[in-house]
Amino acid sequence: MHADKVLKTVRFTEKSNALSAEFGQYTFEVFPTATKAAIASAVEKTFKVTVKRVNVMNILGKTTRGRTGKPGKKSDYKKAIVTLKAGDKIELV
Repeated sequence: MHADKVLKTVRFTEKSNALSAEFGQYTFEVFPTATKAAIASAVEKTFKVTVKRVNVMNILGKTTRGRTGKPGKKSDYKKAIVTLKAGDKIELV
């Protein structure tokens, strides 16, 4: 599986920035069909680092209400938290 079929984007939030600074964990949004092994190999090939562990979670989209009161729903997505080997780092600009 190619890396562009696995990884969508890198998630930049306050929590994910703190995880990367303290524990060497990086958060990615991935395609729903991606497995832990596919995510690990895609990150290793793309960023030339060694992956120690991958945690995956499915995030359900929140329900919303439009200005006319009609209910809607934000899209669901899959999130992966990748832990790197000590000393490895991903340079994201």
